[in-house]
Amino acid sequence: MKDLITAIIQALVDLPEEVSVNEIRGAHTIVLEVSVAKSDMGKVIGKRGRNAQAIRTILSAASGKKRENYMLEIVD
Repeated sequence: MKDLITAIIQALVDLPEEVSVNEIRGAHTIVLEVSVAKSDMGKVIGKRGRNAQAIRTILSAASGKKRENYMLEIVD
């Protein structure tokens, strides 16, 4: 999942080398923390959060077969 989210985010931003995705495993949930350059933050979130919601939808669909709960957090 980490590779999938990294590829999607890098395609959206102007500075793909500054994209980092950290995976934090919990008991039943895996949190993916995405960090991008300040200038690219708006592109990842999108108008009214539409890009972020679309990425979360893709993550949810891709994680369906693994039976794991994934969460996406965009970190400043």
